[in-house]
Amino acid sequence: MKLFYGEINDNQVIIDNEEQTHIVKVLRMRSGEEIFVTDGKGNLAKGNLVFEGKKVSLDVKEIKENLPNFSPKLHIAIAPTKNIDRIEFFVEKATEMGIAEITILQTEKTERKNLNIDKLRKQSIAASKQSLRFHFPVINDLTKFSDFFKEVNSENTFVAHCNENLERIDLKMLRQAQHDNPIDKGENITFLIGPEGDFSDKEIQLLAEKGVKAVSLGSQRLRTETAGVFVAAWNYAENLIG
Repeated sequence: MKLFYGEINDNQVIIDNEEQTHIVKVLRMRSGEEIFVTDGKGNLAKGNLVFEGKKVSLDVKEIKENLPNFSPKLHIAIAPTKNIDRIEFFVEKATEMGIAEITILQTEKTERKNLNIDKLRKQSIAASKQSLRFHFPVINDLTKFSDFFKEVNSENTFVAHCNENLERIDLKMLRQAQHDNPIDKGENITFLIGPEGDFSDKEIQLLAEKGVKAVSLGSQRLRTETAGVFVAAWNYAENLIG
């Protein structure tokens, strides 16, 4: 399947401008070739390429709407790493494994205060197309912990921290709990992943007071981006198991 990004409204499909350039100048595709276009919102169009000068359009043959998505949806709020390549790696891999939403979280110990969110969004779109996803993840702007904390729904929210002196649920136990008491369809599971150096004691205490449950990701200490990928893989496996 040759999958591209664009807008789908009723029976009209508009291929994204950058995608058009890629089709013409990089892939050197020809008129009449079959492609698929998704809007990243669960809709998929199939058709044949039509070239009109420098413009590329789609002769639509079929449109499928509201294709299934992962459920429950996974939202990871993660602190940016000092080396931006690591957070970019996380975004790419988590996207491939079906994550629904990513919030870049500014915590007390976050060293990186600025990052290119638009670049992360473009990377998530590229990863979505590569992995044949028809629902693209939402990539939120850099958000202060204090602001994110106000919106936390403790019912389905978990924090992964490294403080061994505080009670933490083993992720394996959480998996069993999810099977015994499955989360309602359409709801999110949210995981908070701290920065290099972990969440501060104050932040962990605030989350605990809010009713957010702490989880352990195993006996080894994982880097920020590794912890994020680990949780994304856990959720991906849960969806495969059903």
